[in-house]
Amino acid sequence: MIEILDPTRLARAKESGALVADILATLKGRTEVGTNLLDIDRWAKAMIVDAGAQSCYVDYEPSFGRGPFGHYICTAVNDAVLHGRPYDYALADGDLLTLDLAVSTGGVAADAAISFIVGDTQPEESVAMIGATERALAAGIAAAGPGARIGDISHAIGTVLSQAGYPINTEFGGHGIGSTMHQDPHVANTGRPGRGYKLRPGLLLALEPWVMADTARLVTDADGWTLRSATGCRTAHSEHTIAITDDGADILTLPRHAQP
Repeated sequence: MIEILDPTRLARAKESGALVADILATLKGRTEVGTNLLDIDRWAKAMIVDAGAQSCYVDYEPSFGRGPFGHYICTAVNDAVLHGRPYDYALADGDLLTLDLAVSTGGVAADAAISFIVGDTQPEESVAMIGATERALAAGIAAAGPGARIGDISHAIGTVLSQAGYPINTEFGGHGIGSTMHQDPHVANTGRPGRGYKLRPGLLLALEPWVMADTARLVTDADGWTLRSATGCRTAHSEHTIAITDDGADILTLPRHAQP
């Protein structure tokens, strides 16, 4: 299903996006060496509930997962990159952490992810990998607008990632979003320009470039959810929800103080 939002529902999407961004910014600010992943999950739950919003994850039960996700945020550490299920782990100096969050307010969802390094140790390779996903995300957003095609976004993202030297997995990527978290169209992280669905004003897309340092192959953790690099290498993931407008694309998942 592909949804086109009217102005009323687009306003709700903006509320959801700002809440997602605010929560992620708060969690990043509170995360330090020794922070437990389960504490991050509890903090996320409290902020979602306090805002009167709904988690898109806690009851999420797709075919590729093992039962309901059961948590309020994805926390992926080092070699984990997607669907990281929080567990009893205290973060160490130099850990690369990805936080991925989706919430719904007023029946419309927004989704975003950030990767950052915990503590004072900042491994150069990890910093570069995070930067590549952020640049790829910016390129994908710049390629989005009315009349553009999904392939234009995929090509822009893939060009940045491949030029940075990273293998690209196409099993998981960006997606449409609206009344539910995951919708059509799928937005692969590489592709051919001029192909695929033509973008229209009112369409919401969650764009999410992610990479693994030296492989494109994923393995599923014993928890039935967390996806890790097959080689144990580090990973990074950046994501924004955008709305296609009459003259381009608006980023919905910016913290409120950063919104224009």
